[in-house]
Amino acid sequence: MTADTDTTLTHPSPPAGAHAITLPCGTALWLLPQRAVWWPAARMAFVADVHFGKAATFRRAGQPVPHGTTADNLARLDTVLAVTGAEHLVFLGDFLHARSGADERLWQQLLPWRQHHAHIAMTLVRGNHDLHAGDPPRALGIDLADEPWQPTTGAPVAACHHPQTVEGATVLAGHLHPTTTLYGPARDAMRLPCYALTPGLLVLPAFGAFTGTSAQSVPPMARRFAVVGDRVLAVPARTDPG
Repeated sequence: MTADTDTTLTHPSPPAGAHAITLPCGTALWLLPQRAVWWPAARMAFVADVHFGKAATFRRAGQPVPHGTTADNLARLDTVLAVTGAEHLVFLGDFLHARSGADERLWQQLLPWRQHHAHIAMTLVRGNHDLHAGDPPRALGIDLADEPWQPTTGAPVAACHHPQTVEGATVLAGHLHPTTTLYGPARDAMRLPCYALTPGLLVLPAFGAFTGTSAQSVPPMARRFAVVGDRVLAVPARTDPG
């Protein structure tokens, strides 16, 4: 079975609205409508590009952006952990947006959240924004790693921020903030966040509530799986000309 083959997988409790894919090695992954990937065999969930503190950074620059994005991000992370029962949460880079947004008010929200999930292991694979913003405080109890990171030697999945090739593994990455466009019969169109799958690489949609997206970043031949409300749906190639 190839990495881009859709399949109906037997799972004791499939997350609602999720879409299943199987990697060439037979490893099953679930693409969640919460913009996260669930690897049930490893009890591990992955999210990319949370960009904590981004809205605060923009407000400091005088931009009229909304409040409450951190609370929204944390609530949706709670949902990911609840629907999967994950024992390990992996952030695929850009946990923080900028050093100016990583202030005491942010930690006052993140620390109680982390304490509530103290039983869950968490790992941050550093992204380009993390290198400038700095690492989160040790009190958050998040392990730090550089890309590529694999939970065990020879694991079928490698965690990265930047899309890249890791021999013998399928890379889960972020950075591109991918979207896809669905076209209707009345010359209308709808742009949605998506997962982008090519051989050896799965790019996740940006998780953060205030991150921005890019329609040009997805490779033309990638299979796309759109986040449509509370479901993830495979996008037929004929409706997504790129």
